[in-house]
Amino acid sequence: MKREKVVIGTRGSKLALWQAEFIKSELTRRHPVLEVELNKIKTTGDKILDVPLAQVGGKGLFVKEIEEALLSREADIAVHSMKDVPTEFPDGLHLAVICEREDPRDAFMSQVQDSTFKIQNFKSLPEGATIGTSSLRRSCQLLSIRPDLRIEQLRGNLDTRLKKLDEGQFDAIILAAAGIKRLGLQKRITEILPFEISLSAIGQGAIGIECRIHDEFINNLIAPLNHSETSICVRAERAFLQRLEGGCQVPIAAHARLIGQSPSSRGKEGSRGTIHTENNTSNSKLLILDGLVGSIRGDEIVKGHIEGNPEQGETLGIQLADEILSKGAKEILDEVYKRYAPPVNGEISS
Repeated sequence: MKREKVVIGTRGSKLALWQAEFIKSELTRRHPVLEVELNKIKTTGDKILDVPLAQVGGKGLFVKEIEEALLSREADIAVHSMKDVPTEFPDGLHLAVICEREDPRDAFMSQVQDSTFKIQNFKSLPEGATIGTSSLRRSCQLLSIRPDLRIEQLRGNLDTRLKKLDEGQFDAIILAAAGIKRLGLQKRITEILPFEISLSAIGQGAIGIECRIHDEFINNLIAPLNHSETSICVRAERAFLQRLEGGCQVPIAAHARLIGQSPSSRGKEGSRGTIHTENNTSNSKLLILDGLVGSIRGDEIVKGHIEGNPEQGETLGIQLADEILSKGAKEILDEVYKRYAPPVNGEISS
């Protein structure tokens, strides 16, 4: 069935609208006669700004209301930041497309003073410096390196966060590099943090498109927007997260990437969970996946690493999660969930 109009469900923030407009432009470029409309929806995560996300409880804080719009046919597709998307979907919905990923790393941002950065990089932070971030994932990794740091909650849109930084409420803030670059503010980035300092969130930097499973027209329409390599990597990360039963507010991190594989590496089994398969060719890719689970204070960090055939990406994600669980991650996560138990009867206390 052919349609003349498609409705995109999206959050109303600048970054969410950039992402939705990007998908709109891609669709209209391929189908000039197609009318694409945006339905801006306020989610639970957008409404609650005075409470740390981890204390709100539940999953899907930034997608639930948009998924409801899909089910009620008030939207045909939903455009999400993949790091916000739960690993489970309501009946009748699925993740149909994952677009090519932007920079998946975290960005360190300090105040600008006399046309230069007041603090030059993460290593230059003074003793007891105040860092703004709403992410337990980021804070646990930073505290594991610098336990002297003071971590303060940072919520709101990008403009609000930068304003708080410039007003001196923080010595530095940590944000996803992808969003900053997409909004054209890369000059404000003081330093891109290497994964050794801050391993990224699951799916960070990638845009996902969710839709109704049985809507054949929509599924065919958006299929060309899928980026196969990004999809393989993000789905491996999500399998890791799902096995750990975690959400985007939990101190869990993972990053997968594909690299070229040399013939000499085939058929070997390396250290730290490395897996290679015999049926790879010299021109094939190798999937590399790193993951970690951290305690809230950063005094315990459990890391893992696995490599293997990209076609087995989700299996590798599960295997890595099992390895990390066997190293003590379950006890760490149990403590996190105990501290940040979901609110009773949906009530939020500040």
